[in-house]
Amino acid sequence: MSLNYESIIKQMSLEEKALMMSGKNTWETVDFEKYGMMGVIISFMIFMFVYVFTYPKFKADQVMPAFFAVVYVAVMLSFIYLTRNLPDGKFLVWLIFLCSWGCDTCAYCVGMLIGKHKMAPVLSPKKSVEGGIGGVAGAALLGAIYAAATGGKMAEYALICAVGALISMVGDLAASAIKRNQGIKDYGKLIPGHGGILDRFDSVIFTAPAIYFLAKLVLGI
Repeated sequence: MSLNYESIIKQMSLEEKALMMSGKNTWETVDFEKYGMMGVIISFMIFMFVYVFTYPKFKADQVMPAFFAVVYVAVMLSFIYLTRNLPDGKFLVWLIFLCSWGCDTCAYCVGMLIGKHKMAPVLSPKKSVEGGIGGVAGAALLGAIYAAATGGKMAEYALICAVGALISMVGDLAASAIKRNQGIKDYGKLIPGHGGILDRFDSVIFTAPAIYFLAKLVLGI
């Protein structure tokens, strides 16, 4: 029996058609989005299963952080993969790193030069409001330059990077709060002067889903 490809294509959603036209694995991406939440629920049930049937070996304050780690790292970073599989994803995926690390660099430079007002004096005494503004502006500028270099939409890329930069600062401060609560300076010691791998990706964890949804919203993907 031969397949009627015309009828199959007609039944596909606009997003699926766009993914197919861009040469990406449509079904793989759709399934990833569809079953992602199911994976989160299953992982939660597994943690609860272990917690219940090994009780009282583990305490609730041990199980909950373990589940949080699954969402915080695995689920959030999975949006890098999803962004890569969007139409023009080979360009869009780099916005995740551009707005995170670009904001961090620009914020540091501006803060060192003219920073006066503390942004979060308890969590990160060296971060300033002026630095934050410089970071957002710098990320927007980098987004516009990147769009010009790759043939993207300059205003849209700049907006996506600016919003992503704001969110990246929240991610950075959230990581600082977690480390302070645990009484540690860095997540690891793999990279001299920087800490561990997770220390370099603390803001990326937040910008990955943000850029994915912003790209779909702003670019109409």
